[in-house]
Amino acid sequence: MPIVTIQQGPREVEQKRELVERITEAFVATLEVPAESVSVWIQEYPAENWGAAGRLTADR
Repeated sequence: MPIVTIQQGPREVEQKRELVERITEAFVATLEVPAESVSVWIQEYPAENWGAAGRLTADR
């Protein structure tokens, strides 16, 4: 059972629906597994809770 975890900033629910659908389709096509076996977990982090290149994302 493939499990995919995505860590990102907040997105609209429709974008997340499409993302989950496309990721599932990719696993089905590539690994030849049933769609029902693919789980996608989305972890969202506000901009004040992550940073890159030494700077908080909220400060960019």
